[in-house]
Amino acid sequence: MGAQLNAAPVIIKRKKVIKGGGHHGGAWKVAYADFVTAMMAFFMLMWLLNATTETQRKGIADYFSPTIPVNRISGGGDGAFGGDSVFSEEALPQNGTGASSLRPTEQNQARGDMGMSDNDGGEAAAQDEAFESLNAELVGRGGESHVMENALEHIITRVTDEGLVIDIFATEDQALFEPGTAVPTDLLELVVYLIADIAKTVTNGIAIEGHVPTGAIVLANNSVWDDSTKAANAVRKLFEATELVDEARILRVTGHANREPKQSDTMSVRNNRIEVIMLR
Repeated sequence: MGAQLNAAPVIIKRKKVIKGGGHHGGAWKVAYADFVTAMMAFFMLMWLLNATTETQRKGIADYFSPTIPVNRISGGGDGAFGGDSVFSEEALPQNGTGASSLRPTEQNQARGDMGMSDNDGGEAAAQDEAFESLNAELVGRGGESHVMENALEHIITRVTDEGLVIDIFATEDQALFEPGTAVPTDLLELVVYLIADIAKTVTNGIAIEGHVPTGAIVLANNSVWDDSTKAANAVRKLFEATELVDEARILRVTGHANREPKQSDTMSVRNNRIEVIMLR
């Protein structure tokens, strides 16, 4: 027993084992998964760039960066707080600066062009058709007499965004005004009467523009502005004298001097002309 009492004590050491790679743990797996995901996204992006067209790529880009149709001068709609949601399929932004306490509108929203009218194209086509009809009727008058046929030789018509432009021009043989004056010749009086007789069938506004050629002599006081304005005003008086066109339909009388020549030779008689425009 004494021998056993003097024996050295038995010491048992228990080693703590940390599973999972020590201080690294399993975080490397998460990082690796993120890296693989990023690489997959990268290769999908490269594939999309190679397999799609420019239009398709733009559509994809727009999908990830949507734009909100909001304008700071939008008038809103008729929903809560003065306007519907901009994401609503039934609501469209309206042009206009809105109402105020001094200038209220008849409704609780700004009144303006929606910019998406279905009638715009139809109205333009109808106007073009009406102008073509006027042009055909004007040209058809040339068959009534030899005098009218000669008068219509001084007319060229064209349809523009502004309206039906009737270009009345002078020639070397026949002038529109008496030399050095704004007194219309018999030729111009006949042409204006023909146009007025056609214009009475419609209600479009009328604009009259005067053009003159450049003088052969350089003068200290060039009168091209006065001459073109007087010529346009003389044609206005001719329209009113026919009593076929209401005076209120003449909306503009303008003199353009020699700034818009028809011929490269600015002194050409062809540049001495009057433009009558049936406005849209």
